[in-house]
Amino acid sequence: MTAGQGYIAISRRSLDLEDYIDVARRHAAWIAAPAYAGLVISVVIAFMLPNTYVSEAVMQITPAQVSESLIQTTLNQQLTERILQMQGNIMSRTSLSNLIQSPDLNLYPTERQIRPLEDVIEAMKSKDLKITITQSPQMLLSRKASAFTISFAYYQRFKAQATVQKLITRFVDENQNAQRSQQTLLKDFFGDELAQAKANLEKANEEVTKFRTDNEGKLPEQSNMNMASLSSLMQQYNAISEHLNRLAQDRVQLEAHVGTLKSNLELVDLMAQESNAIGPAGSPVIKQNEELVTRNKQIEAAESQLAQFLQIYKETYPDIKDLRKRLMVMKRERDDLALKQEMMLADEAKKPKEVSKKPTNFVAAQNRQGLVGQLEQTNAALKNNESERTYKLKEQEKFSKEIEELRGKLSATSGLESKYLDLQRDQQNAALKYQEMLRKSELTAQNGDLIQRKAGEALEVLDPPSLPINPSKPNRFIIVGAGLMTSIVIGLALAVVQEAKDTSLKNLKDVRAYTNLPVLSSIPLLENTIMVKRKKRIAYLAWSAAVIVGIIAVCAALFYYYSQTAVS
Repeated sequence: MTAGQGYIAISRRSLDLEDYIDVARRHAAWIAAPAYAGLVISVVIAFMLPNTYVSEAVMQITPAQVSESLIQTTLNQQLTERILQMQGNIMSRTSLSNLIQSPDLNLYPTERQIRPLEDVIEAMKSKDLKITITQSPQMLLSRKASAFTISFAYYQRFKAQATVQKLITRFVDENQNAQRSQQTLLKDFFGDELAQAKANLEKANEEVTKFRTDNEGKLPEQSNMNMASLSSLMQQYNAISEHLNRLAQDRVQLEAHVGTLKSNLELVDLMAQESNAIGPAGSPVIKQNEELVTRNKQIEAAESQLAQFLQIYKETYPDIKDLRKRLMVMKRERDDLALKQEMMLADEAKKPKEVSKKPTNFVAAQNRQGLVGQLEQTNAALKNNESERTYKLKEQEKFSKEIEELRGKLSATSGLESKYLDLQRDQQNAALKYQEMLRKSELTAQNGDLIQRKAGEALEVLDPPSLPINPSKPNRFIIVGAGLMTSIVIGLALAVVQEAKDTSLKNLKDVRAYTNLPVLSSIPLLENTIMVKRKKRIAYLAWSAAVIVGIIAVCAALFYYYSQTAVS
């Protein structure tokens, strides 16, 4: 090979099973030492790790024993929310701090000496303490019985059980306290609201009563009664007015009749005098006087009939018009007769008077007596008419005052109506508010009674805290196996590295493969016997020390494990 010529890279030959066995034999120490060290270390670690015991308990929330259709619940939280709220309260820093530092438990004493309490609490919450809901949210939202699991992992199984028992007690107490505090809050709140509503209702009732007392007869609900009374009074007033009108018409008729009677009486007296002065009863003057009396009677009868028609019909009634026309004709004829009589009397006065014997006129005396009786009856009727008219006027004045008073009340009703409606509306609203607060207060009292009787929603222990017999972790066989396998892999890797670093020819196969020359014979390697023995003694000494140290370490780990197991 010349100087300028480089090295030629030669690839290694493929190894067979015999080669692998030779490699393992050559580097047995590199394989066995890590495997032994890994086995010892894994055993020591596995048995030095403390046991972790898990205690579990199952609790359930049972619905109220009384149906909500009978007594409506006042709890405003679903079961999921209540569990989460209780879980948050119990797993708070303050609650867990009290639990850890309680004298009967005294959890994590070593950790608390080397770490802050807050870190111990966080580690407990994140790794050791678990609260798991074991039912679906659909069942929780349906307010059926729901269960949840409380588990706690600790290296002392009795303390793990005691811790779970304390957590159960705290859950029960928290549930009872939450219900009682909520019921107390509701009771105080609705009690105050009920007292306020009652005071408002009493105030509204007093205002309405005072308003009704101050405005008696002017209230809107009395307006119909006032209207009916006013209508009745108006009818009575109108009836009295009509009666007064009739009395007035009767008075006119009676006065006219009195005047007629007085005229007839004067005429009768005059006729009696004339009959004495003129002559016998069959004279023309006497006949004229009798006819005049007859006309006066007819006129009086017509006037009476006209007054009766006027009480029934109007002025435009045909019979009234005809009667007035006939009355005018009759009065004109009477006036003509009276004028003719005066003329006849004047003529008779001019004639010479003869002295004759004065006969007694019995007819004139009888007529005069009848006229006097009729005149007395008519005057009595006039007096009765006047007394009745006076009474009716007083009655009319009384009704007039009552009508004015009712009209004043009705006019005042319109002004008081809006205020009275406001007072009534306030009274009604106050009554409704009072009834609502009374119902809610009674419902709160019923729910409080159910809680006292433990008939409401309650926490029950479905499975009591378990006392673990075997630790849940660590799994020592897995740790030892994993450590041994890892150390074997590391030893094999070291052997491979050593084999790769050694580039010498190990056997005849390497000579034939790399030289391409036939091998005639081989000479074994001859070493110094003293050196070989020394190496063997050193190896035996090293392995003996390692085995002894390993056995001591394993025994110490086993002693620690069993001592801690006996304590826990």
